[in-house]
Order: sequence, then structure tokens, then C-alpha cells
Amino acid sequence: MATPHISSKKEDIAKTVLMPGDPLRAKMIAEKFLENPRCVNEVRGMLAYTGTYKGKEVTVFASGMGNPSMGIYSYELFNFYDVDEIIRVGSCGAFKEDLDLYEVLVVDKSYSVSNYLYELTGEEDKVLSSNSILNHKIEDAASKLNISVHQGNVFCTDVFYNQADIPKLRDEYNCYATEMETFALFSNARKLNKKASAILTVSDNLITHAETSSEERQNSFNKMIEIALESII
Repeated sequence: MATPHISSKKEDIAKTVLMPGDPLRAKMIAEKFLENPRCVNEVRGMLAYTGTYKGKEVTVFASGMGNPSMGIYSYELFNFYDVDEIIRVGSCGAFKEDLDLYEVLVVDKSYSVSNYLYELTGEEDKVLSSNSILNHKIEDAASKLNISVHQGNVFCTDVFYNQADIPKLRDEYNCYATEMETFALFSNARKLNKKASAILTVSDNLITHAETSSEERQNSFNKMIEIALESII
């Protein structure tokens, strides 16, 4: 089994996948949290590793940045590799002043003006939900780990340097933060009848202008990883 973007054999990919955006974060997660991790993809530098966590096989597969990249990799994993569930583990920019750096957000819904879903299915919905079963497991795992999490909506944008109306997005659509990949992931999950959710760490606050460094984003967002891994066992 191989696709234009994934060189892995079908048996190399677990049924459960964690998807960070950054390939180096995927490498860090595998080396720090998994037992006997092995690299299963290097095509286009999009690193993926499969190993076990407390006896559960799991793959950590980088998605790259933005809906198009997430769309390609999550679709191929769901459709060609028979993956059952994907949890995005990434960063977000907070829209609420009281969301501090490193706080964790479990995504309830993704609002976007992206055409991804329309081009994929012809549907015009702009708000897509994560999987409630996965979210329940994620919240239970966070509680057992004694890690506080927020649950709310995000604005999924195709433009990093956009001119978003933050007060409107925050107040009208109840968006806690912004990021760039959930809408494509949730679109693919809907079309292919799979499970998907997202756990995000606040990397910067667009109201207070507090921010983390690129090195911190790569190496220090460990709480969401622990929650994701505990939720799948």
C-alpha cells in the first residue's frame, strides 16, 4: 500500500493516529512517549512513526500546515489505510484574554469560510463538529491526569496573516481560538464516516499578544500529548 504522499505499508499504520502539524513534533512525540517507535514515512519530509503506548499501537503522523495539507494526509489515512480515528494535536492562537499560554483546548466545533467541504462533498456547511465519543474520552483522560482543559469552538482559517474580525468570531461563533487544520480533518471524517477530534495548546494570544517561541511550540506542548495518548488506551 502506498499513495502519492505516503510510502508506508498498510500494516505500518495503526488504527489510531495522532496528527501534529510539525514533522519534528511528530518525531519528538514518538521518541519521548512511544515504546519501540519506528519511522514509517518520510515522503516530502512528512515524518510518521508507529509504536506503542501502554500496549496500544499508535501512529504519530505529521499533517503539515493548513487545510489542504491536512486534507491530503487525513483523507489518505482514513480511506486507504483504514484508520479509524485521528486526533489532531497542535497549536492555536487564543481569541479570549483569559486563555493563557500553554492552556489546553478540546475542540467542540470548527467554523470556517473554507471551501474544503464544498469541493469534497458539495455541502455548504461552515460549522463542523468533532466526534463526541472521542471528546468524552479526552475529557475523562484530562480529568484523570488532573489537567484542566477548556472545550469550545475554533475558527479554522486558510490565511495565517488574515484580517479576521476577532470580536465577531469570538462572540457570534463562540470561537475560543484560531488554527488552520480542523475543518479539513472534520470534513474528511464526515465524508468517510470516521472519528476525528482535536486537542490544541495555546501558543499565542491575539488579544494580549503573548506568544511562545518556535522551539517551545515544537518541544514543550506535552500536556495535550499526554491527554491524547491516555484517551486512546
